[in-house]
Amino acid sequence: LTFIDIINVRLVNGSSRCAGRVEVLHRGQWGTVCGAGWDLADAAVVCRELDCGEPVDALYDFHFGPGSKLFWMKNAMCTGSESTLKKCGFVQLTDLDVCLDKSAQVICSGVRLVGGSRCSGRLEILDDQSWVSVCDAAFDQQDAEVVCRELDCGAPVQVLGEDAFGKGDTQMWTQEIQCRGNESQIHLCPTSLSHENNCSYENDVGLVCADNLRVRLVGGHSRCAGRVEVLHRGEWGTVCDFDWDMTEAAVVCRELDCGEPVDALGGAHFGPGSGPIWTNLKLCSGSESTLKKCGTINWDFYDCDHTKDAGVICSGVRLIGNSSCSGRLEILDDQSWVSVCDAAFDQQDAEVVCRELDCGAPVQVLGEDAFGKGDTQMWTQEIQCRGNESQIHFCPTSLYKNSCYNYLGLICADKKYVRLVGGHSGCAGRVEVLHRGQWGTVCDFDWDLADAAVVCRELDCGEPVDALGDAHFGQGSGPIWMSATLCAGSESTLKNCGTSGWSLHACNHNSDAGVICSGHQASRLVNGSHLCSGRLEILDDQSWVSVCDAAFDQQDAEVVCRELDCGAPVQVLGEDAFGKGDAQMWTQEIQCRGNESQISFCSISLSHKQSCTSDYNVGLICSGYTDAKLMNGSDFCSGRVALRFLNEWGTVCDACWDMRAASVLCRQLNCGIAVSVVGSDWFGEGSGEIWADVFDCDGNETKLSECSVSSWSRAECSHRRDVGVICSGTLI
Repeated sequence: LTFIDIINVRLVNGSSRCAGRVEVLHRGQWGTVCGAGWDLADAAVVCRELDCGEPVDALYDFHFGPGSKLFWMKNAMCTGSESTLKKCGFVQLTDLDVCLDKSAQVICSGVRLVGGSRCSGRLEILDDQSWVSVCDAAFDQQDAEVVCRELDCGAPVQVLGEDAFGKGDTQMWTQEIQCRGNESQIHLCPTSLSHENNCSYENDVGLVCADNLRVRLVGGHSRCAGRVEVLHRGEWGTVCDFDWDMTEAAVVCRELDCGEPVDALGGAHFGPGSGPIWTNLKLCSGSESTLKKCGTINWDFYDCDHTKDAGVICSGVRLIGNSSCSGRLEILDDQSWVSVCDAAFDQQDAEVVCRELDCGAPVQVLGEDAFGKGDTQMWTQEIQCRGNESQIHFCPTSLYKNSCYNYLGLICADKKYVRLVGGHSGCAGRVEVLHRGQWGTVCDFDWDLADAAVVCRELDCGEPVDALGDAHFGQGSGPIWMSATLCAGSESTLKNCGTSGWSLHACNHNSDAGVICSGHQASRLVNGSHLCSGRLEILDDQSWVSVCDAAFDQQDAEVVCRELDCGAPVQVLGEDAFGKGDAQMWTQEIQCRGNESQISFCSISLSHKQSCTSDYNVGLICSGYTDAKLMNGSDFCSGRVALRFLNEWGTVCDACWDMRAASVLCRQLNCGIAVSVVGSDWFGEGSGEIWADVFDCDGNETKLSECSVSSWSRAECSHRRDVGVICSGTLI
């Protein structure tokens, strides 16, 4: 089932066209939307599509009647930014009966503030199909209380007239609004039929609300730590800890201007709340500006009570500068960020700040406004940390009596949050995550290539090759921090991916996850004439070591050339053919079968070759060119020759090329026979590398990698000498 031909949406059986049961038009017939998974992000799309202002509530019951049994959409998965409901994703349910007692319902605000912010501006209300401005003479403080409440904006601060937020281009609503002040929506207030004849566009009413935050942290040591509570329809409620993780915590910390998330907690860590539990499962990407914009799933079968209230600890400290781990130090004092006096801070304090920010050890404490003065107030109390505290707010302070003139700067080691352990390089191994100063592993449940892609990107290790489980790289120790990891693949760090909750799992270290990235290169060729020839070095733990020629044979060479994307081996050389180098010597015998994809997958002999010295470094020449194409021609059978070394494309110097090489290339490209070898005046000059190894083909090879090559001087080549080929498979 697709929804390409859904052309409309409507709200049925409510008090206005902006409240009611959600119905969509599909194939000429109106049908109901299933309430399973229906949340405010979905409601926001409906309200926007209907030009009905902001969403007030997303319901999934009989609030506006049960609707028909024809369900067109199930489990709508909107982000909240879509222009129409039909553009949202969905999950197809196999059993439609689960929706028979649930239909999606929406209440939109029908009121908005224009020309200011979310909580300030010119007041407009929805009158039937149109937005209209309101005459200032028809509006008072009690009306303002209702509008601010409906928009989740706290108490009214000021009611303004005389066109404070511009005139706008809407019609004027001149009837007097007569709210008592306790209504939940402006449309529930009575109006007077008497008109104010002196109303004009110079009398549009403007309103400033307090802009209350819609989330708070309760029961912690500061406003940046505590039980998560959400304001919805004027009532505070808690959030269930099911699937609550650092992604959701990041949104809360950002919304409260509380720095970075330190921990996402469950089990009513900050005590049980009271009142409604607004959501069972929050689905944040981590980039949302407010928790209420995250997706939500209300699963009735998941039993949640206040013993499972979610909590958050935010850092309450930040560094303003070039990176998250260096800059001018600011700490949160009550409601405001304040800078710190350099004379009131020492090395032990720095250790706590760097630990709290997951930034490794302090590198340097700087004064004299090293990162600028900023525009915050100065914190002049002396911080007296012992150095082992987990947060700066746990350190005692004393009044610093001397004058302060310089803002403190701090540089911490820019520590990674993830590492790969137990492989042959930093780009392959068991996945370990740093959380609250301690390294722990990741459970392999639902571990896949999307998760691996995030790890490889975070470590600057290229693309994911494999996502492994079952402790492929050995069992870790310590906590298992993450399980059921849900990465989209685009996250900047693994800690931004969704999980089942930090330390919430049913795993042991037999199930530790692992990753192999494409940047995992366990071998390299050094000091050769091109990238695919030279002295062989392999990665042993974190160090490159040379290989004894007596410990290496033709099958081993096939694996190395394959791993380096360098085609087939041409020659294995000994006796220091490419120099001695200064690396240590690997003397154990490598025992490849020849079909392995990487040298690290080959067996090794435990016996050492005692006769090896630096005079016996093994050298290797691979054929090198594993991919070829013709560019800038009329079709793919004519053009400038381009060859690929190690995923890098380059051109070929005309002095390296003849008709025999051209014949092999045309055959390799399935383009017939070679007609002509031409210069750059035919197909233009290329860019990038110029490969300058002479191809000694006999003309009968099936691909260029089967030809032998000999070295030639790159100094004599330029892109003015880029060679081109015309094959018979193209028109001349």
